[in-house]
Amino acid sequence: TRCRLNRTPEATVEILRGAASLEKPPYKQCTACSPVHSSQTSANQIAATPVPPPPPPLAPPLSVACESPRPSGCRTLRLHWSALLSLQSLPRVGRFGLQSIWAGLEPVQLDTNRLEYLFESKSSNSSALCSLMGARQPCVSVLCVKRSNIITIALSSLPPVHLLPPAIYSMDNTVLDREDIQVLVPTEEELNLIKEAKAQAPRSPLGPAEQCLLTLGSVPHLSARLQLWAFTLDHDTLEREIAEPLFHLKLAMEQLAANQTFRCILATVLAVGNFLNGCKAKGFELSYLGKLSQVRDTHGRQPLLHHVCVLLLQLYPQSSDLYTDITAVTKASKCDYTQVQLNLSQLESLCKACWDQLRLLEKDGKKKKSLHQRLTQFLKDCEERLKVLRAVHRRVINRFHSFLLFLGYSRTMVRETSAEVFCKTVSDFALEYRATRSAVLQQKEREKEKHSQNTPKLKTRLQQSPSDVSHRDFPQIRAWNSFYLLHRFIYLEPTIYSTFSPDLSILIRKLYIMTDYILSPQENQEQVKLEEVLKTPESSSSSPFPFDFTLPRQRSKTSDKKGSLF
Repeated sequence: TRCRLNRTPEATVEILRGAASLEKPPYKQCTACSPVHSSQTSANQIAATPVPPPPPPLAPPLSVACESPRPSGCRTLRLHWSALLSLQSLPRVGRFGLQSIWAGLEPVQLDTNRLEYLFESKSSNSSALCSLMGARQPCVSVLCVKRSNIITIALSSLPPVHLLPPAIYSMDNTVLDREDIQVLVPTEEELNLIKEAKAQAPRSPLGPAEQCLLTLGSVPHLSARLQLWAFTLDHDTLEREIAEPLFHLKLAMEQLAANQTFRCILATVLAVGNFLNGCKAKGFELSYLGKLSQVRDTHGRQPLLHHVCVLLLQLYPQSSDLYTDITAVTKASKCDYTQVQLNLSQLESLCKACWDQLRLLEKDGKKKKSLHQRLTQFLKDCEERLKVLRAVHRRVINRFHSFLLFLGYSRTMVRETSAEVFCKTVSDFALEYRATRSAVLQQKEREKEKHSQNTPKLKTRLQQSPSDVSHRDFPQIRAWNSFYLLHRFIYLEPTIYSTFSPDLSILIRKLYIMTDYILSPQENQEQVKLEEVLKTPESSSSSPFPFDFTLPRQRSKTSDKKGSLF
């Protein structure tokens, strides 16, 4: 059989002619069957018969994959996951069901031939890949370390880099936010450096930060897109930064104009100032309110603001601490109204620039009709709101100037006074007034508590017998009793009372009234008895006791010389 595979062309011709000879067809025997062969016979036969044309080439054998499916032993790529070989039993009472999610999945029909073809493991390619990994070249990095770290940190919370350009085209806020846009915007200088480094080392991979900037730099009109997108995100914040200070200023003027405590303070300070200056001024500039704590009296060195608080508590006890009533003034004092004017101008310029950027994007073939309509409507709304905001700003500032004229400012001072300086002056004064008022009230409370604590002790001592009272421990009681007895003696002897000067008489009467205020009703009855005893004429003492024990005992000269008043 192996010899027939080496059949000569002459034998093939003889078979085709249909020679019916009984001779054995001349086959070329291989060396394994007959090692000896006559070369001359073959040469004569070739010379006698013509050479037929060569047979057509045989078709290549069909691939095994076309004839039959790939055998199951074909090697494919492996998924290195953590396989669950068994499912744990769930508790009987579960919130999500009695079986796990894996037990309830439906089977999926797969084209295994295609999967084997797509994920076939090729040993030659894997070896080449291993050789490439062994000789891996370093990444190209042209950015500074700080800039590269910032971009790398931002990329850690973002989707893959190739998904960022579609998000920029559609301005998708769920993929990129305002901070990411600021960080990932490449500059022209950075793009040029990355492109030059890529041209010098085309086979070297780029670093993650450089690859991100290069990918974002491929977006057409990137700067215009990002600026328009940033304006849509920042418009509400920019508008709020203008509207809130204007609202606080408007509310501050209303609170000051309607506050009665503020009017009482102005009236009190004006009255005190007119008395001290000896004039009749109609008013004063409110900037002087901050200097009331710097003026002090010449005796107790208390500030003038302290005395103003005392007068207000006496004259207007229902007045408040002023600071809690003008919270809008405090908020307005923290705003910069010069910056508010600049923010309004900046918002107008940004809106005009966005119209130009939108017209530039209209020329791009990759524009989206829905996005273009949404941006057009947004910019139209911004223009309308800008007109309203500009009118509100003009009216609030004009109202503030009218308010300063209402407070007595001249027109020159109105032009020179800014809203934040005025509000800060009033707010600082209100805070200082509240602290001083609180200190005055605390001092009064302490005096009242001290008086309430001393009065019961004084009454208790006075109710005791004269032998139990120690005048050395209570010199006040001794003084009041002495003045009381002196007044009673003068009352009983009008001739002696008339010899005193009027001032001394008035002083004695005041001291007598004070003693009556301190002594209890029971003590007053004892004093009445004492007066009755003094009014009775002296009788010839036939009684066994020559002394009246209702009178105060005379003290010994040697017992308490230092504490005696007479």
